[in-house]
Amino acid sequence: MKELSREEVLKIARLARLELEDKEIETLRRELGAILGYVARLGEAGADNLDPTFQTLAKPTPMREDEPDEPLGADGVLANAPRKKDGFFVVPKVIE
Repeated sequence: MKELSREEVLKIARLARLELEDKEIETLRRELGAILGYVARLGEAGADNLDPTFQTLAKPTPMREDEPDEPLGADGVLANAPRKKDGFFVVPKVIE
């Protein structure tokens, strides 16, 4: 497998919106190269003639009856929220 260049690692980091220090770039270059090598080896395994496996067990999925319960209410819903304000969830802004 061809080793990744420093520029390729920087491009991948930029696409993933990662800021890397110089010492991290070399480590990632080696690690990503090793991962790509493993993927290339999987391609050599010759699994073209194998039937796809959709489920390993022939057992049906166990189901339970859907039973209504008391509603939680606003306080119950917010009870485990890591951050809340004025009865609402506080989440990071995702739109730039």
